Amino acid sequence: MFPSRIVTQALVIGSGVAGATCALNIAAKGYEVTLLSAGSDVDDGNTAYAQGGIVSRGEDDTPSLLSRDIVKVGCNHNHAQAVRHLVQQGPAVVQELFIDKLQIPFARKENGNADMTREGGHSVNRVLYCGDYTGKTIMDTLKKAIREEANIRVLTGRTAVDLITSLHHTTKLSFRYNRTNQCLGAYVFNESSNSVETILAEHTVLATGGLGRIFLHSTNAKCSVGASMAMAHRAGVRIMNAEFMQFHPTALYHRSKRLFLITEALRGEGAHLVNSRGERFMTRYDRRLELAPRDVVSRAIVDSLHRSDEDCVFLDCRPVNHDLSKRFPTIYKKCLGLGIDIEKDPIPVVPAAHYHCGGVFCDLNGRTNLERLFAVGECSCTGVHGANRLASTSLLEGVLWGHDAGNFIGERLSRKSRVNKRLQNSIPDWKHPGQVQNEDPALIAQDWMTIRSTMWNYAGINRTEHRLMRACDDLRVLMKELTSFYQKTPLSKPLIDLFHGCYAANIVSMSALSNKQSIGCHHLQEE
Repeated sequence: MFPSRIVTQALVIGSGVAGATCALNIAAKGYEVTLLSAGSDVDDGNTAYAQGGIVSRGEDDTPSLLSRDIVKVGCNHNHAQAVRHLVQQGPAVVQELFIDKLQIPFARKENGNADMTREGGHSVNRVLYCGDYTGKTIMDTLKKAIREEANIRVLTGRTAVDLITSLHHTTKLSFRYNRTNQCLGAYVFNESSNSVETILAEHTVLATGGLGRIFLHSTNAKCSVGASMAMAHRAGVRIMNAEFMQFHPTALYHRSKRLFLITEALRGEGAHLVNSRGERFMTRYDRRLELAPRDVVSRAIVDSLHRSDEDCVFLDCRPVNHDLSKRFPTIYKKCLGLGIDIEKDPIPVVPAAHYHCGGVFCDLNGRTNLERLFAVGECSCTGVHGANRLASTSLLEGVLWGHDAGNFIGERLSRKSRVNKRLQNSIPDWKHPGQVQNEDPALIAQDWMTIRSTMWNYAGINRTEHRLMRACDDLRVLMKELTSFYQKTPLSKPLIDLFHGCYAANIVSMSALSNKQSIGCHHLQEE
């Protein structure tokens, strides 16, 4: 039997690098943490897919130089205070947590120093890496640390349905007259029991990752449907920069499968983008060639494909001065399994939705404008990335904000500033009026295709006002239909994900329509 009601000191929704780091930091201070994962283990999200690496401090690097690179790629749309915090504190946290404490085996030179690589938009080599499986190595290490931490209770197969807030969910009228709204936890769907649990917490952390899977072609994990942004928006939490969706220029194209990421580090090590005739086409678009920021390279590829009327371009790895089977073993094996020897054959690639630069707005401690609610990692908007993300800063941001949110929550818990017990007891368990067994997998699949095709064609790499208006209109109609369907049908994970995804797609398209400035990832074409 699974308990339908759980009370915990801290609830962390999402177990990637940001959520895991936050949970470990809270637990290390002696407090109880409940960590949720939508998958069968804590490593089912995007972190494990990260190939390139994590930004630290290079040999000829300075905080001001890193800051300049971040702001340049972010089109000066960045939050200066957040960028300053990242460049000054981030590398030290990586050293303390990942290198000194967890001893993650980043690549080393023969002299023992870190062997750092360089990616698009960076002016120096400053990216720590573990082959082309950096994210997996980090998650394997964090997973082991979580298992060994007695204060962390891991609940897998859990999908958050909605945030619990004091003003919205209390059954006591006296609490509704309070001026301040508070997050008291979340309603969570348990796949094993096929029921909704009530998890009450002193502090709740959103860490569910991005929303790349609302687009037709994406490098993201299946769980990346914008759940945190959708739930936070419904609770009245501030959302910022939602229109800035970064597309990775190089996802493997093979028999219409465009999901496997080909790391930017390959271009950082010297690989060239070429067309079907073997010609380097980036010379027509940017003097930085293949090392231009991702939005520039993605648009260049799309334009080249429009000119040639072909399905993909190619990444020629022959100029890379490494043993590719050792430097990029994951990519080498994946491509070889598809009949592509990357030491001889160019890799067919296309752009794909990769990283969301906006999300739930938070401060330097991860706090949102809803009391007792925090957001860390890709689901959040710290302002670090501005209008476009500098490569490999996402893991650094996740680690730093997870670390700092954990510190802040630990301090709050130490002051014994507790939620009113009468208020907690006034929160009812989930009640769903719908009992109509009309969930149809074919309808859910069709609705997902509508969402993803709409976002890809109308709110994708190249946007126009007319396309965005069409996206908003179409998604608004679908959202209305889904809301009605949602109220009549018993909950399931596919239905919850669909509802979150459609809600998130609405937010992104409406934000894009309201921004009339073509900047960074938000590229408006003239009609």
